Amino acid sequence: MQNLLYSSAKSQTAALEEVFHRVEICNILIATSVLRKPSPSKPEGPETSAMFLYNLTLQRATGITHAIHGNFSGTKQQEIVVSRGKILELLRPDGNTGKVHTLLTMEVFGIIRSLMAFRLTGGTKDYVVVGSDSGRIVILEYQPSKNMFEKVHQETFGKSGCRRIVPGQFLAVDPKGRAVMIGAIEKQKLVYILNRDAAARLTISSPLEAHKANTLVYHVVGVDVGFENPMFACLEMDYEEADNDPTGEAAANTQQTLTFYELDLGLNHVVRKYSEALEEHGNFLITVPGGSDGPSGVLICSENYITYKNFGDQPDIRCPIPRRRNDLDDPERGMIFVCSATHKTKSMFFFLAQTEQGDIFKVTLETDEEMVTEIRMKYFDTIPVATAMCVLKTGFLFVSSEFGNHYLYQIAHLGDDDDEPEFSSAMPLEEGDTFFFQPRPLKNLVLVDEQENLSPIMSCQIADLANEDTPQLYVSCGRGPRSTLRVLRHGLEVSEMAVSELPGNPNAVWTVKRHVEDEFDAYIIVSFVNATLVLSIGETVEEVTDSGFLGTTPTLSCSLLGEDALVQVYPDGIRHIRADKRVNEWKTPGKKTIVRCAVNQRQVVIALTGGELVYFEMDPSGQLNEYTERKEMSADVVCMSLANVPPGEQRSRFLAVGLADNTVRIISLDPSDCLQPLSMQALPAQPESLCIVEMGGVEKQEELGEKGTIGFLYLNIGLQNGVLLRTVLDPVTGDLSDTRTRYLGSRPVKLFRVRMQGQEAVLAMSSRSWLSYSYQSRFHLTPLSYETLEYASGFASEQCPEGIVAISTNTLRILALEKLGAVFNQVAFPLQYTPRKFVIHPETNSLVLIETDHNAYTEATKAQRKQQMAEEMVEAAGEDERELAAEMAAAFLNENLPEAIFGAPKAGSGQWASLVRLVSPIQGSTLDLVQLEQNEAAFSVAVCRFGGDDWYVLVGVARDMILNPRSVAGGYIYTYRLAGGGEKLEFVHKTAVEDVPLAISPFQGRVLVGVGKLLRVYDLGKKKLLRKCENKHVPNMVTGIYTIGQRVVVSDIQESLFWVRYKRNENQLIIFADDTHPRWVTTACLLDYDTMATADKFGNISIVRLPPNTSDDVDEDPTGNKALWDRGLLNGASQKAEVIVNYHVGETVLSLQKTTLIPGGSESLVYTTLSGGIGILVPFTSHEDHDFFQHLEMHMRSEFPPLCGRDHLSFRSYYFPVKNVIDGDLCEQFNSMDPHKQKSVAEELDRTPPEVSKKLEDIRTRYAF
Repeated sequence: MQNLLYSSAKSQTAALEEVFHRVEICNILIATSVLRKPSPSKPEGPETSAMFLYNLTLQRATGITHAIHGNFSGTKQQEIVVSRGKILELLRPDGNTGKVHTLLTMEVFGIIRSLMAFRLTGGTKDYVVVGSDSGRIVILEYQPSKNMFEKVHQETFGKSGCRRIVPGQFLAVDPKGRAVMIGAIEKQKLVYILNRDAAARLTISSPLEAHKANTLVYHVVGVDVGFENPMFACLEMDYEEADNDPTGEAAANTQQTLTFYELDLGLNHVVRKYSEALEEHGNFLITVPGGSDGPSGVLICSENYITYKNFGDQPDIRCPIPRRRNDLDDPERGMIFVCSATHKTKSMFFFLAQTEQGDIFKVTLETDEEMVTEIRMKYFDTIPVATAMCVLKTGFLFVSSEFGNHYLYQIAHLGDDDDEPEFSSAMPLEEGDTFFFQPRPLKNLVLVDEQENLSPIMSCQIADLANEDTPQLYVSCGRGPRSTLRVLRHGLEVSEMAVSELPGNPNAVWTVKRHVEDEFDAYIIVSFVNATLVLSIGETVEEVTDSGFLGTTPTLSCSLLGEDALVQVYPDGIRHIRADKRVNEWKTPGKKTIVRCAVNQRQVVIALTGGELVYFEMDPSGQLNEYTERKEMSADVVCMSLANVPPGEQRSRFLAVGLADNTVRIISLDPSDCLQPLSMQALPAQPESLCIVEMGGVEKQEELGEKGTIGFLYLNIGLQNGVLLRTVLDPVTGDLSDTRTRYLGSRPVKLFRVRMQGQEAVLAMSSRSWLSYSYQSRFHLTPLSYETLEYASGFASEQCPEGIVAISTNTLRILALEKLGAVFNQVAFPLQYTPRKFVIHPETNSLVLIETDHNAYTEATKAQRKQQMAEEMVEAAGEDERELAAEMAAAFLNENLPEAIFGAPKAGSGQWASLVRLVSPIQGSTLDLVQLEQNEAAFSVAVCRFGGDDWYVLVGVARDMILNPRSVAGGYIYTYRLAGGGEKLEFVHKTAVEDVPLAISPFQGRVLVGVGKLLRVYDLGKKKLLRKCENKHVPNMVTGIYTIGQRVVVSDIQESLFWVRYKRNENQLIIFADDTHPRWVTTACLLDYDTMATADKFGNISIVRLPPNTSDDVDEDPTGNKALWDRGLLNGASQKAEVIVNYHVGETVLSLQKTTLIPGGSESLVYTTLSGGIGILVPFTSHEDHDFFQHLEMHMRSEFPPLCGRDHLSFRSYYFPVKNVIDGDLCEQFNSMDPHKQKSVAEELDRTPPEVSKKLEDIRTRYAF
């Protein structure tokens, strides 16, 4: 059999090779014939030149869809795993500081639909179960030694894609970790039994079916039954009768059921144990702890009620969901819980459940002999509405917000002893009545950390409005009252801990510890031109005079030497200060002075005038001894560097010396060949500073008691022309190889060694400061968003364990960098409603922003409603209660809870609130604000000029719009003049139109407006805008208008793009070309005269181009072209655009822009997504590059398949086959592969792994960061 298979495979490959050979021959023939063919005077066929792009993600999605917690690394630490759409991320909150650190981020190239943590009985480590669109269930284990998720099991059960009947949408785990159920929205449910084999590895059974046809599932949970047979509870609805009944009566009477499925471990079979119809419609279930911990059973959360149910004699216990007192919401609207978290200890348990307004209630159950007697609820606190909440054992509450930033709170009180009223199911209430509570600011929770979240990005524009050379990204994001306008700049956010003035301009600063075992630094040493200042670090920073340092001279360098001694190097010698303050001095010979030096914990190297090197090393008794020989260098020494002494060793082996002859030399400090040169590297300019660091590599096993990392030695070279080189230093031979180059700024680059997240990092200072550090197995070189610094050193104190002390002119600053790994730092300005679109005023650079919310009241309506309610309160009171009622009404009118936290009142469907805002981009201040009336909704905005010099703002507004079924009473185009130097909106007039104006664009001194499906040209009139011309042939609705010359490109909501020519003489708009594919276009962008990039609702980016022979001259001509026009083609225009690029991003793209992101960089196409991701598509500049990356991507697909089991090629071809785009995110995973896999892939490409990494880095730095 084996041989047969082998021979058939062999014959297949032979056949394939033959085919390829023939294709190659054909290609050669074609190529030669092309070479021989005379060049045609005009293009003959519809040949479009190809475009090859490379996709890079600059910032991954920030919105969180699922969050789970557990001990994933197997230690006692609590961690959180979150899914961000197609990304899996592991977070660890620091128990001491409360900061959340990201340990690992992995692209899964699939859509994560559900996540669960489980632990085998008696285990200490949690596994992650992932339900995705791959048609497979995947179990992952986190490996801390490699900092990777590893696939433990992958079981296929269905087709890929998010389908109705393929499981993956719901996951439930037996609380004792014995089984997992994965369910579809309809019909199919599978149960897998989990166990461990003799080697204690996790095993998984084949699936057991629990299908039921014609059944919709709303939610699934595992019921806690102790060690009885595992049980799962499902909220289901059977629609078979409703489907078969033509009258619709059955559909109206369809009830939801709660069904229990039992897995019989003895029979290896799943049975439907019990099912009962529910009165209210439930939306999710909460498992109640069982076995020895509690009464078992489930809580059903439904509209207005929460109900406890269990088997046997247990009666249903039902409690209404409390509502806010004096709420402006519609009182008829039901209230539901949207998410919950359970906290369980050995002695008690409670639930935190959050309503859709953001109020959290603490829910407890009262039991009597295993039977639940009442449900008790107490108002806990109000926080923004979450998609998931996790209560950690360390007393933190992690909240992933639906929109806006995510939060980590400390649970300060459990709310047991306060005076907040407690509601109970035992309290007598009429059916339909409920309890009321008063919302208030936080009392039980304390905010300790905030994770920035851009999701949803509604629109984005990239421009350098602040004149900083590097463009900023202006991003409008958020929803409702939590909306913000954020300005993103490339760089790390710097927190200023302290700034103090110094008596002059210092030239250097260092920090030293008193003893090698100390955790924190003891002294800050500041050197001036002619003095040295020593400051001690304690509660405050004070000057010290008895440190043993020489204060009357500048200092060249200082360090802790050995266990507890200090060394100071100054121009005339070296001071060795012992712990008991004894001082040994070494003076320079004759008239020579020390010009450069390098020190570490055990070694000192100095360079004297004339290029002479002197080497000192500390002996075991703590004495500093000079090495007998000295070494003359061939040129002046410009800079030197020593690495830190590796743990367990006597010395650092290498000294790097930069010379004035534009070279850097590596010199050995090993006793066997001391001061012998080992290698050298020529430099393009004179070196300014050197720094040897150990970076990258993997974390050592902490269980074995080894702390820190095993990395590689890198020599960083800062040049005087502002370039930074990073070179690998061979730890055995001292050879230099694999040099990477980055231009940092206009000033010479100075380098300083600092510590970040327990690893060494390099701070590089030019005209801007940069930090080079290793984070999640990738090198990052990021600028600091801070003013220019001159000198720096690492700094560790109690308040700031990993800080930086730096000098800038005459100030000393203590800084901290907390958001490592972040690409952008953000400044956020709050908005009132959801921002829809904004435009930049071309002259004043201010932003004109439209904000619109559905289901909302305007400020005026809100005030009116409040007044009305206050009057009703007074009227409803009796004679004797009048005064009290008046006081209450006054308090109610004055109470103003911030809507960003407490939410805005829901006005009901068909109610809209909207405004137009003029914002200064630098300060973020609102220059002018125009509130529109209730039920007017702004959807489009443009800034344009008609004939004269005045600038106008046009806002397209819909009136009384109802979304479903869609209807609209009409629309307006509001015209405002920008007055007062562009800082004021002056109302001119409003023009009534018959449908929603979704798109407005200036066009040749007039304006193009898409009114519903009509495309019109308007001009400015005295009383209103005047219609000049229209085209009725766009099929559904115009969503965007883009103009270039006489050409107009229009995007339709469902039917892709239409090319329109405006003929001035006949005053006609004529469609002359369209696309062959239907696309639900969300945004588009002109790339050139013939090429458009579009993005659609389903997460695809496509680029379409008109063939070279497309004609837009639609004049009356003798050739009869006009008849061709009228005939059209395939029910559309007579000419069709060609698709040259297709790519599935996996998140809905809402903005596209062609721009350059870095000064001197090349142009790229930047896109932003609804989930908060920012990415770019960049063109390849050479065939070799394209060829190389194409092969790399191919090898990565086979060697490193996606985590969740989805096929990478089919994911990127979700709706259209991927065309001419190479996925840089997949290629960049090369750096996180095992070294032996890297080697094999690199060999296939005829390269070495460092060369492949360098290629990946180069293409990234050429276009972006």
